[in-house]
Amino acid sequence: MSQALGSYLFLSSCLLAMGVFGLLLRRNLIAILISLELILNSASVNFLAFNKFCLLNKTAGQVIVIFIIALAAAEVCIGLSLVLLLYKRKNTINIEEATDLKG
Repeated sequence: MSQALGSYLFLSSCLLAMGVFGLLLRRNLIAILISLELILNSASVNFLAFNKFCLLNKTAGQVIVIFIIALAAAEVCIGLSLVLLLYKRKNTINIEEATDLKG
């Protein structure tokens, strides 16, 4: 079974579209974090696809994906701490209630 670059790019564009759709239309912080994860996974699929089909050095794309995974883990830690803080203060995780968390 031969797979082409186009199938990976189609998968990545679907993940990106779902992530952007969720990021723009959701008001729940958990849903926004999941949407950000979808966008980062889309970038990871792109790097691995181009790594498989285009690069001679096969470790370059894999190293970038490792950095993306580390960035996603840090984003989840900070995002979940904001969710806990918002829930503790407002008893909701609706993003529109987060206006007074400044400073």
